Amino acid sequence: MEELKGKIAVVTGAASGIGLASTEAMIAAGAKVVLVDRDERALASVCERLGDLAIPLVVDLLDPEQCAALLEGILAKVEHLDIFHANAGTYIGGDLVDANLDAIDRMLNLNVNVVIKNVRTVAPHMIGRGTGDIIVTSSVAGHSVIPWEPVYSPSKWAMTSFVQAMRRQLLKSGVRVGSVSPGPVISALLADWPEENLRKAKEAGALIEPKEVADAIIFMLTRPRNVTIRDVVVLPSAFDI
Repeated sequence: MEELKGKIAVVTGAASGIGLASTEAMIAAGAKVVLVDRDERALASVCERLGDLAIPLVVDLLDPEQCAALLEGILAKVEHLDIFHANAGTYIGGDLVDANLDAIDRMLNLNVNVVIKNVRTVAPHMIGRGTGDIIVTSSVAGHSVIPWEPVYSPSKWAMTSFVQAMRRQLLKSGVRVGSVSPGPVISALLADWPEENLRKAKEAGALIEPKEVADAIIFMLTRPRNVTIRDVVVLPSAFDI
């Protein structure tokens, strides 16, 4: 079923992981998707595979000028914007005393500041059209204190607060705002997990695939317009947090 036929979506961090799975699911549902990522080569490869409904947009969201010009870049390629999936993010795990200070800055900028700035950039366009969907990739770490994620977890707690504030701000404008909060997903972000934690999670079946997160996103996007799914927590059944 092409439940999103005629819709135009934008996904950040779209060249891999949850962003790629979200893109694939939206295209399968009939949407045209602008894939935003800084990895030009990966974007080109993905868009060639996905076909005409996939449109690449190379942007380094950590560059303030490129970040500020995001909507301009989108509207240079498509007529309007129906769905914005703020997915780009990064990860730091382990003990805080071992964390690199520059890596902390980069992660908080990408996971918090960039998401807030991106929503600030696209929201007026959606408000003007009187409709739209904003989905933020958060994490179960934004709902539960994860002791081995003292930087990542606070960044996702910030997103829990931000999404709920924006849902209330935009609820009368026709724009829905929600977040999807996965448990551990098999992706490149887990490369920084302590090896012992990752091994135990794999052995216990406590990991999920990006597609399973994308399925939840499609569910959120295809509800009747009088229904907002404010947050979906997607956990592997064996995950004990």
